[in-house]
Order: sequence, then structure tokens, then C-alpha cells
Amino acid sequence: MIYSELADMTTAEARRALAGLPKCDYDVVVKPLRYRTEPHLAALCDFDGRRIILQVPRPFHSFKERVYHGARRKRGKGMHFSWLSENVFFRSRRDVLRFLYCHEWLHWYLHEELKKASSAETACDRFALRNFRRQRVTPEDANLALVRRRAA
Repeated sequence: MIYSELADMTTAEARRALAGLPKCDYDVVVKPLRYRTEPHLAALCDFDGRRIILQVPRPFHSFKERVYHGARRKRGKGMHFSWLSENVFFRSRRDVLRFLYCHEWLHWYLHEELKKASSAETACDRFALRNFRRQRVTPEDANLALVRRRAA
């Protein structure tokens, strides 16, 4: 069940914003995110409470967020990485909701469906980055995000 606790977004609007994304058996709650200096992304997949909480910045202004979607190991001794990232421009509350839902849905999918550890942050960001603006997203798209392909 999807419901909104935002004063300026109805539950029906939240459902329309998330239409076309894969379903889960958790409640999805849309809440306001009060920020001090600038809007940012915030969400939570609460496995014990069986709910996904998506927080939309309030007041909403379009904003950019750097999203880390992978890492490459650097040559040499030790474990040193070069992080792969993209700057994503969030133009609307719909963009924020869809990105956050895709990210948290993959945590749910890993935990509930695949019975794996759900702390794959870069895979979740990769899945959300590839899919949040698509009209239809399926679990097969999630499986593609879990297998990171090397750039040719």
C-alpha cells in the first residue's frame, strides 16, 4: 500500500508517480524531508516494520545530487579505489520519488526475494540511476544492475 504524508501531495499522486515500477509487499510511505541548507536524497527500507519510507525535500526545489554507482580498483599495493559517479539533476518530486523507490526496492528485492545481504549500495544506486526515468521497470532490470558490466 502506498500513502502520502505530504501536505501538498495526495496518496493518488504518489501512486501515479510510482506507476510502472516493480511492486513489493511492504507499505510505501511518502514523508517530508526538512533540510537545513540544500535538498538531498533520503529514504529507508525498514525490514522489521515492513515498510519503505521515501522522503521528499520540503520545500522542493530542483537540485543536483552526486550518485556513486560503482568503483574500480586502482593498480598498486593495497585496496585503493576510484569511485564512479554521476551528477543527477532532480527536476521534480516525481523524479525524487522514483529514484528513491527504485533504490529501496532493490534493497527489498535482495533481502526478501533473493535472500541475500541487502547492503549493496552501489548496485542499488546503479539500478535506480538506470531505471528511475523509464516508464516500466521489471525485476529482470534489477538482475542486470546486480551484474556490473565492464565498459568496452
